[in-house]
Amino acid sequence: MIQTLQKTLTFDEFIAWYPENGRYELIDGQIVEMQPTGKHEEVTEFLSRQLVLEAARKQLPYRFSIRALVKAPSWETGFLPDVILVNRDALKTEPLWEKAATIQNGESIPLVVEVVSTNWENDYARKLEDYETMGILEYWIADYLGLGGKRYIGSPKQPTFSVYQLINGSYQVKQFRNSERIESPTFPELNLTANDVFNS
Repeated sequence: MIQTLQKTLTFDEFIAWYPENGRYELIDGQIVEMQPTGKHEEVTEFLSRQLVLEAARKQLPYRFSIRALVKAPSWETGFLPDVILVNRDALKTEPLWEKAATIQNGESIPLVVEVVSTNWENDYARKLEDYETMGILEYWIADYLGLGGKRYIGSPKQPTFSVYQLINGSYQVKQFRNSERIESPTFPELNLTANDVFNS
């Protein structure tokens, strides 16, 4: 899923370099090319479609950006989430939005979603910590292959949908498997099970 391109950059250099085509993240100054699998894209597309429909149905003031970067608090790091929900009104206060479709304030992002492929360590450890530090209220990890470490998804490992909610500055997790209905603080009326997502 990932391929590192060897050249250390600052975040500003990264967004100036960023090409129109392709999917890249910057991790500690290193450019990482994201090469998703077909199933990864199917799960991402399904979740995006369901959330867009739910937000429209509830007339929520959100937009979904498919190429927005998140400037993380880690040194020279920026992520390209699989699904990102942005508070439309908060974009006015984002200094990099107009220039480079980049968000750096956690309060601008009610929900971010990562779909796990071979780079599960980044999703469960690195991104989890950075999103928590930024104050992003809700973070979903859709692990359709059950790749995450046992400390994150338990044993025996199995496909797991994790919903992290920011409570008093720290993420608390609820996990859903099989036919369990996913519970989301941002979308409390969402009617999806883990199987719905993983079998999409």
